[in-house]
Amino acid sequence: MKYFMPDSQDLVDPSFDFDTERRSTSRLRQRDDLYAHELFRERMLDGILVSKGIVDGVGSGGRYTNAQRQRLLRVGAREFFRTEGTAWAPIPFIGDCGAFTYVREPTPPYSIEEVATFYVECGFDLGISVDHVILEYNAAWDESPREVPAAVTERQSITLELAQKFFAFHRSERLPFELVGVAQGWSAKSYERAVRELQAMGYRHIALGGMVPLKTPEIIASLRGVARVRRKDTKLHLLGVTRTDSLQEFASLGVTSFDSTSPLRQAFKDATDNFYSMDAEYTAIRIPQVQGNPSLQKMISSGRVVQETARKLERAALEAMKRFDAGAMKVPAVLSALQAYEDLYSPGKSHYEAYRRTLEDQPWKSCKCDVCRSLGHHVILFRGAERNRRRGLHNTWTFYRRVQRAASAVLVPTEKSRPGTRSRRPLKTATGDV
Repeated sequence: MKYFMPDSQDLVDPSFDFDTERRSTSRLRQRDDLYAHELFRERMLDGILVSKGIVDGVGSGGRYTNAQRQRLLRVGAREFFRTEGTAWAPIPFIGDCGAFTYVREPTPPYSIEEVATFYVECGFDLGISVDHVILEYNAAWDESPREVPAAVTERQSITLELAQKFFAFHRSERLPFELVGVAQGWSAKSYERAVRELQAMGYRHIALGGMVPLKTPEIIASLRGVARVRRKDTKLHLLGVTRTDSLQEFASLGVTSFDSTSPLRQAFKDATDNFYSMDAEYTAIRIPQVQGNPSLQKMISSGRVVQETARKLERAALEAMKRFDAGAMKVPAVLSALQAYEDLYSPGKSHYEAYRRTLEDQPWKSCKCDVCRSLGHHVILFRGAERNRRRGLHNTWTFYRRVQRAASAVLVPTEKSRPGTRSRRPLKTATGDV
């Protein structure tokens, strides 16, 4: 089971000083900042997925400056991402259109020729056909097909038509990347139908799209539908889906790879689960900056909060965490400092019990990843992009190991097994969906 990490230009600045919160004045982001594969000595991904929508800045998906985009197209992905110098090169690249960036459009904004040119110029190993994502899912529509909205069926038709044209174009132009077809659907039978048609076109590598909002049982139901028609030599990729507790079943149904930014995003978007260990998730310690925090600045401007008081409580919370990490302060005293600051910037809310669990377990101290080893307690602080991104990359490193653990379940012989037979040994996997 291969994990592709989607690119969203989440680099970190190695010059950033976490005590003074200052960075080098000579720092140039593209030249000096580090990608995940440069930050970690041990492997934490099997490949990188790059979306044209992210590179081009379609909709709200833009992450690239025009200069970055031009350089990517000029030098190609390997030089742009500096993957060749890493300990675990070569790192394969897969390109897609980024259908979520144009989900509100009636049709995809790209032609097949534009996308193929993008894939070739970037030097991708695999390229996903142009698709139009379907976000509706209703298993009942399998029994009442006339109730499926016309706009939904139209998106599947567009996706399949573009896949057929892309396959013919790919063959006629003898393009250097492996072409991956996309199956969009709204139920088990509709995904089954899409995969059947893609295989008839000649596709042997198919990505399943539109599954990000689905619950695990719905994904499994769709995969079981696909399994009824999937050829043995057809590989499946799940777009944007991560379910570590279901990887064994996914694999048994033909899934060989997937991609997702969930581990990274949870570090700073989730309300509670911000830091991964191998068997649990923890709430990061929120110590917002007085300067640069919009909500806190608004409270100061309105006179509801005195700026000097806020700074004093902020410094006290930071100092408490520093002393705690050094073994010079106990949990109750740290919680008192954290609560005093939270009462000011978020009155009526409290993370007291969640923080207690985080502080008592100190999960960053037992983690062996390069981020936790170098940052210490800073990795658990919910404060600014440099800490939050590094925590997200730590999550990805940990998630990759959860995936390896789940995928390593094997059939092992037992004493009661007859010769030539095997029985399954239970595997403890990460709890819950990521």
